[in-house]
Amino acid sequence: MLDSRWFLEFTTEKEANLHSLEEVIHASQTKYQRLEILRIGSYGKSLILDGKMQSAEVDEFIYHEALVHPALITHGAPRSVLIAGGGEGATIREILRYPEIESVYMVDLDEEVVEACKKHMPEWHEGCFDDERVHVFYEDARGFIANSERKFDVIILDLPEPMEAGPAIMLYTQEFYRTVAEHLTDGGLMVTQATTIAPHNMNAFTIIHNTVSQIFSNVRGYWASVPSFYTPWGFVIASQSKDPKALTQEQIKERLDSLKSPLRFYNPEMHQGMFALPQYLKEALQRETRVNTDAEPISFY
Repeated sequence: MLDSRWFLEFTTEKEANLHSLEEVIHASQTKYQRLEILRIGSYGKSLILDGKMQSAEVDEFIYHEALVHPALITHGAPRSVLIAGGGEGATIREILRYPEIESVYMVDLDEEVVEACKKHMPEWHEGCFDDERVHVFYEDARGFIANSERKFDVIILDLPEPMEAGPAIMLYTQEFYRTVAEHLTDGGLMVTQATTIAPHNMNAFTIIHNTVSQIFSNVRGYWASVPSFYTPWGFVIASQSKDPKALTQEQIKERLDSLKSPLRFYNPEMHQGMFALPQYLKEALQRETRVNTDAEPISFY
C-alpha cells in the first residue's frame, strides 16, 4: 500500500511529477524562496527550492560531475574557481578533487539554504566548507563578480532555473555574461546549467546558448541524463580560446588520473558523448535569434 503523503512537483504548466513523501527533514520560507529538504520515495534525500527538484541523493553526482569536470578538464590547470550558487556544497566537492586548486569562491544569495544544506546534507558537501581554500559569500553573485578585482580560471554558474519571478532571472542575460567574461583569466572558461533540452521545452536552452554566443567566441552546448530531473539536462560552456571538443580521450584520461579521488559518472567516453547533440537541437540552435537582455528579459517558461 502506498504512503498517503505525496510531494507534487510541477515541471511545466502541463506536467508534474508525483513522489511519495517519506520524511520532511526541513521546511522554511527564506527571504528569497521556499526551501524544503525532503526524503522522497525513489530518490532519497532531496533539495527542493520553490517546489522544484534541485538535487537528489541517488543521482546528484551525475549533475555535479557534468557541471564541473568538462570545464576544469578543458582548462587543464585550474587554480582559482568561482561558483555562483551551489548551496549544497557538491560543486565545491568536485572542484577540490583537483590538486592544483588554490582558491574556491562560492557566492550564494541565500544563506539559509546553505546553512540548511550544511546541517542536513553532509553527503553532498563532505565537509568541503571547512577547507581553508574555500571562501563563501552571501550576496548577489552578479554584484560580487562585477565588483571583484580578481579574475578566475573557471566561473561556474550553478543557479536555479531562470523563472520569471525567481531570484536568478538576471543571471542569464547578455550583460551578466559580459561581466563574467571580463573576470576570467586568459584561457579561462565559463559554464552554466542551462535547463532541459527536451524537444517540447528547449526554449530556455537555445536562448541561453545564443545569449552566451554574443559574448564568447567558442560556445558549446552539452547534456547529461539526470533521472531525478525526468528530462535530459543541458549545459553551456564558453571560452574565448579553449574548446572542450578538441580534447582527445588520452588528454582527458591523463588529467583525470591526477585527481585526488575517482569519479562515478564522468570519464573520457562520456566527455565526448555529452557534446554530441541530437539533430533536432542542432537545428533549433541554428534557428535561434533571441538574446536575453537586462532591458527586455525573456520569459523562458
